Amino acid sequence: MSVLSTISSFLTWWNGGTLNTRLYTRRKGVKMGEDDQGNIYYRNSDDTKRWVMFNGEVEASRIGADWHGWLHKTFDECPTDKPLKRREWEKPHQENLSGTAMAYAPAGSIRAGVPINRSDYEAWSPE
Repeated sequence: MSVLSTISSFLTWWNGGTLNTRLYTRRKGVKMGEDDQGNIYYRNSDDTKRWVMFNGEVEASRIGADWHGWLHKTFDECPTDKPLKRREWEKPHQENLSGTAMAYAPAGSIRAGVPINRSDYEAWSPE
């Protein structure tokens, strides 16, 4: 990690956590677990606050349903102790890809790269 990226990570919230957040986590945080993306989840000793320290870019859609429910106190059990029951039709969690190169592009979209031959309309041309 370069000096510039180290300084940037301490001063900007979108690079993992500010200096104050890191100090608070070190002093008061009780590590509850880690997800498959390397995000680490914490709570304070009396469980009045819960938070996540992201591994990389801070993007809320990178948090899966089980940890999201725990963070928002939808359920008290930590996902490392009692994981959510999955249905066979459920797909694995995927972060929001909008604005990235992997975002969905429907058939016929300029981004899809392959134009569709449409015969149901005729392009207007000035005479």
